[in-house]
Amino acid sequence: MSELLVRGGQVLHPDGSVAPGEVLVDRDAGTIAAVDEPGALDGDDELDASDGLVLPGLVNAHTHAAMTLFRGLADDKPLDAWLQEDIWPVEAELRGEDVAAGTRLAAAEMIRSGTTAFGDMYFFMPEVASVVEESGLRARLGHGCISVGKDEAAARADFEEGLSFAREYDGAADGRISTMFAPHSLTTVFEAHFEEFVPKAREADLPIHFHANETVDEVDPIVDERGERPIEWAADLDLLGPDSFLAHGVHVDDAELALLAETGTGVVHCPASNMKLASGMAPVQAMLDAGIPVGLGTDGAASNNDLDLFDEMRDAAMVGKLATGDASAVPAEAVVEMATRGGARALGIDSGRIEAGENADLAVLDLTAPHLTPAHDLVSHLAYAARGSDVRHTVCDGTVLMRDRDLTTIDLEAARSAASDHAEALVSRARDRE
Repeated sequence: MSELLVRGGQVLHPDGSVAPGEVLVDRDAGTIAAVDEPGALDGDDELDASDGLVLPGLVNAHTHAAMTLFRGLADDKPLDAWLQEDIWPVEAELRGEDVAAGTRLAAAEMIRSGTTAFGDMYFFMPEVASVVEESGLRARLGHGCISVGKDEAAARADFEEGLSFAREYDGAADGRISTMFAPHSLTTVFEAHFEEFVPKAREADLPIHFHANETVDEVDPIVDERGERPIEWAADLDLLGPDSFLAHGVHVDDAELALLAETGTGVVHCPASNMKLASGMAPVQAMLDAGIPVGLGTDGAASNNDLDLFDEMRDAAMVGKLATGDASAVPAEAVVEMATRGGARALGIDSGRIEAGENADLAVLDLTAPHLTPAHDLVSHLAYAARGSDVRHTVCDGTVLMRDRDLTTIDLEAARSAASDHAEALVSRARDRE
């Protein structure tokens, strides 16, 4: 057995406590072999965590990774206008090589900010899977299936592609890739397509992920047309359950919260995107109180505009307090849990805890920066003071993906250059069609 010892630092334990300790990783199995006191363990290789905090790798539970290509392309607009006027016209020109380049840049950004697993709903997903395999990250992937703007044949082909990808790629990259069925949202997928393809996804035991209740403009038409709330309609369509999770959930009422809790459906909170698009403030504390599994996501870099989950933790805590008018709401320990175990739970992966037998998905935070001094409460620092740039090492599945800020699986400068070139060509193609 080849073993990696993460030594010299402090360890964030599953109960939220922090203490000096060491973590031994079984690199062959990709799991944590042991967690013990300083000096108690030995390994074949070491990562120096001196003056650092060893924490679970962060989980970005909802994003569209390749949208790094759209970073800064369209800002300061509400969701509908942003999508229809700016994003969808450019996405219509996407090619597989564009998505690969954008995803590779996203992978580099996530690794450098301590994220080891992500949930991705987008297009050209075989290319995304290829980048996940080469980068060493863990991911749950789904082809985003959409009805609107397509004729019936094209729409059906899109849903068939979603199912085919999910069946073929589940377990790829030595098990680091898992898949899902990903109908885009309750307002962009026709009822007939839900009725036909959700049973097929259930028969294939695929988790289901979709956008829901992101804006008032998505809620009101469903209420007006059907006389029921969106989450109630989602239940009618068999979209809810312990292996299902939705993105956003900003505008949910008490009955919908109860339904999510009853079914065990997860919610991925994306506070930065929700604020930037003025979508609203999700009732996250109410979700936590109800026992709903809650993870954190950045959404795409076009509406955030970065993939740094430390930023997302701070945003989640701040907007959670503002939404309730209660400074004790969505406390530091809750958002750290959401960014680790909560996201892993939503994605259905065994990560998010530093404990023997868990996946060896870890990050080491350098605590020597001025903004992390003094160290009164390191959990507080994770939520309110830390930055992605403070991450020193990143490990996923027992493999070191970043050592002392140097990426080991991605050529960063090549990834940046390629993404810039593809973004420029993509926007040029879209403008030529105007």
